[in-house]
Amino acid sequence: MIAADEEGTVAGLGEFGLIAALSQWLPRDPRALVGIGDDAAVLAAPDGRVVATTDFLLEGRHFRRDWSAAGDVGRKAAARSLADVAAMGAEPTGLLVALAAPPDLPVSWARELAAGLAAECARAGASVIGGDTARASCVLLAVTGLGDLAGLDPVRRSGAAPGDLVAVAGPLGRAAAGLALLSAGLTRLPAAAPLVAAQLRPAPPYPAGPQAARLGATAMIDISDGLLADLGHVADRRGPRGSRCPPSRFLAPNGRWCHGLVRRLAARRGAALGTDRRRGPLPGGHVRSWRGAAGRLDGDRGGTPGPGRAGGRPGVGRAGRLGPLPPAGRAERVR
Repeated sequence: MIAADEEGTVAGLGEFGLIAALSQWLPRDPRALVGIGDDAAVLAAPDGRVVATTDFLLEGRHFRRDWSAAGDVGRKAAARSLADVAAMGAEPTGLLVALAAPPDLPVSWARELAAGLAAECARAGASVIGGDTARASCVLLAVTGLGDLAGLDPVRRSGAAPGDLVAVAGPLGRAAAGLALLSAGLTRLPAAAPLVAAQLRPAPPYPAGPQAARLGATAMIDISDGLLADLGHVADRRGPRGSRCPPSRFLAPNGRWCHGLVRRLAARRGAALGTDRRRGPLPGGHVRSWRGAAGRLDGDRGGTPGPGRAGGRPGVGRAGRLGPLPPAGRAERVR
């Protein structure tokens, strides 16, 4: 076993030393028939089909090292790709992570990054099975997420139809509110902590994707660019009529609360923020919630989906679509 000098830098370790250290820091997964150390990984695919996605995390664009601990960066990098896999209705299985870093990056930072990657993978039931390293002027992570459909059909953006319910799993507006607080330097107040955490350490409700697929969801998307933008992607894919739900229909109470809190905190510190509580949950990025059609995805209860209701009993409505939500659900019909 190689003992990495955590007081040193990644340049001191060298490329192969860093790869060897990463292979020790990251847990092995029995589904990885061949893991870190060979020219390529081999991952078992019981379904016979593999869901794949790729995402970047670039220092200065998607995170700042003076805002985020290395573990937070690792969790966020993993969550971005794992969320896309789950939004297709698949079970996340593995990540390939390419890391480019400046030579003076501390080894301790790299180890905390690996710990964050591993922790988020554990939440989703996946693991890091391979990757690459390179030198760069700033930290860049390119993450490929892999998943297994477990016998289900993939749930694409293009499946929405008029009359479908629009449901969300996970809170809206918190990540954007957290970014506003970070930008204004209002992170030390206790009330800001959950909003800042939503920006730095997104926690997607991974099981909601496959569960919604099993319940009959007809279209899904990972909300990463804000509800309006991502709902627009679904509407664009389903035809020229799109969704005619006015933006105000999607003003979730927690979104109004988030941006109302941001304004109050800003007033207490004498800061001026360009946030609008009426638009709070709509345009903000890096939300990591699900937006699904025809499924119940109750975001206020931690993203746990439940069945639709038809005739007072759990079941699937006519034409294979889930019935209307009970009053506690947050949904609107696509028109």
